[in-house]
Amino acid sequence: MSGECPYADEAVRELVEHAKKLNEEMPEIETPHIRWPVQFPKCPYGKQGVWCNICANGPCRITEKTPRGVCGATADVIVARNFLRHVAAGAACYVHCLENAARALKSVADEESPYEIADERALRHAAEVYGLDASGKPEDVAEEIADFILEDIYRPRHEESEVFKAVVPDWRVEMYEELGLVPGGAKSEIHDALVKTSTNLNSDPEDMLLHVLRLGLITGPVSLFGVETINDILFGSPRITETEGGPGILDPDYVNIMVTGHQMPLLKHLMDAAERLEDEAKRAGAKGIRIIGATCVGDDFEARAEHLPDTYAGFAGNNFATEALAATGLVDAIVSEFNCTFPGLKFYGENVELIAVDDVAKVWGAELIQWDPERAEEVAEEAVRRAIEAFKERRSKHEDRIMRPEHRHENVVGFGYFSIEDAVGWEKVLELIEEGTIRGVCAIVGCTNLASGGHNVPAATLAKEMIKRDILVLGAGCVNGALANAGLFNPEAAELAGENLRKVCEELGIPPVLHYGPCLAIGKIEHLLFEIAEILREKTGEEVDIPDIPAVASAPQWLEEQALADASSALALGITLHVSPVPPVTGSKVVTKTLLEDLPELTGGELIIETDMEKAAEILAEKIEEKRKRLGI
Repeated sequence: MSGECPYADEAVRELVEHAKKLNEEMPEIETPHIRWPVQFPKCPYGKQGVWCNICANGPCRITEKTPRGVCGATADVIVARNFLRHVAAGAACYVHCLENAARALKSVADEESPYEIADERALRHAAEVYGLDASGKPEDVAEEIADFILEDIYRPRHEESEVFKAVVPDWRVEMYEELGLVPGGAKSEIHDALVKTSTNLNSDPEDMLLHVLRLGLITGPVSLFGVETINDILFGSPRITETEGGPGILDPDYVNIMVTGHQMPLLKHLMDAAERLEDEAKRAGAKGIRIIGATCVGDDFEARAEHLPDTYAGFAGNNFATEALAATGLVDAIVSEFNCTFPGLKFYGENVELIAVDDVAKVWGAELIQWDPERAEEVAEEAVRRAIEAFKERRSKHEDRIMRPEHRHENVVGFGYFSIEDAVGWEKVLELIEEGTIRGVCAIVGCTNLASGGHNVPAATLAKEMIKRDILVLGAGCVNGALANAGLFNPEAAELAGENLRKVCEELGIPPVLHYGPCLAIGKIEHLLFEIAEILREKTGEEVDIPDIPAVASAPQWLEEQALADASSALALGITLHVSPVPPVTGSKVVTKTLLEDLPELTGGELIIETDMEKAAEILAEKIEEKRKRLGI
């Protein structure tokens, strides 16, 4: 496949077309949409996962004529090893986010800390989930939660994770105990996964796949749930509100600072710094300073928009829109702290100030201003001042390159555990599901890519197909850029839903697709399933488990190793999960059989691979109906 990259919306297409025009004069200015068509043909060995280069005898490729590498490794060994390495890297990324979030939370106890408790209800609730004393002074409870998490991260592998056992229901923990899957300390599990996958060490595919499941259990209940729980405590739980988004929020009269990454604690203070430095921006000729949300950290801002100052402008675009947004000439600075910070942004350095506040996301050519909790305000102020200087440069030299995008859309955002409980009540949601008004829930989560059918196309298509079948959709991650540009976070989108879901949306004044936050919120969605299962167990007296709940998930445009860790988490927890494109595992019969056939009997998880979104919707809807029959509803 090659040629023009398909788009789900004109908003991104217009930005890319502008970038293409600039590319004719400045070849260094590109976007992924320009680079993607020239990357064909793709390596068939890499796509199947049967390519290995971890020793000097390689690279080795497995074919019918060469069924073993030089060391004797078969396709099953190589594919399992590659897959475990991918998942270990993805899990490590989330543990890094959790560690920094916990450091910020721990600092609250210090009177000099720039961080403070924003949501005491979230704090007390977190303490209860973790099995800690929730009755003390807020600062003391915060410190105890942070210590509990940090100590658990650093726990050796031979000691079971106490965070995992606190977050996951007892009846599930017992099952993992029997299977030998209860993980140890997060960093130790990741470390030993890398050891196992080094040259001539572990060559047992089944053992490596079991380690994948343990890493999945570290990813969701420990890391993802932990990060978003801390974000709720420090920055406020999501509240339902209206926001404006799309490329059109870029205003040439303002200093525009775009953020990329996943770590709220590293970037929240930018908005406060922007407020403090507004007069400096005005002296530079700007009307003010605007923080532009992009990638997952932008989704986190969007979910908490009700708590944020006016310097937050809205969510402009997802991961594959960042370079196209930079090409408008209206982005004065890009502040990065984690992934979804594309290497191609380096080539915008002449026109955009590139700043990294965590060295894990240091783009080549960016200025590193390393964050730590006590320096958060200082780091933010320096980044904002650099953006103001970049604004002066733009005004004086680059006016002829500027594109003023027009597309803007209105969103209803801020759906989360507490806000839905306050607005509707989870008991009411369960009633609607039990009576069949809502057939079930589908979480559409994760990244976007260009390989699954174009930028934003699969995610928007799948969401429309699901709501048409009276299935409520929760969006979490960069897919939200697709769902927003398609207008699906607007209550008017209810007209695209099935008759029953449409009536519910119109009665409640909500869209049929709910913005549930960043990809980090996958852990909150998983925890929601734990709570629903507990409610149904008490209500029915039956041993209801996660696979029984009429809820499914889809990563219709997964992109990176973190997404594979997310997928491993869902499957380890017993969730029915659809993914596209096909993961690089098809070269191994053992791995594909384990993932596609054996998991339901092992953990209850079920993997569906389907690249056609209409067919995927049909399959997922059928799975929901099967689960309804299992529950007798």
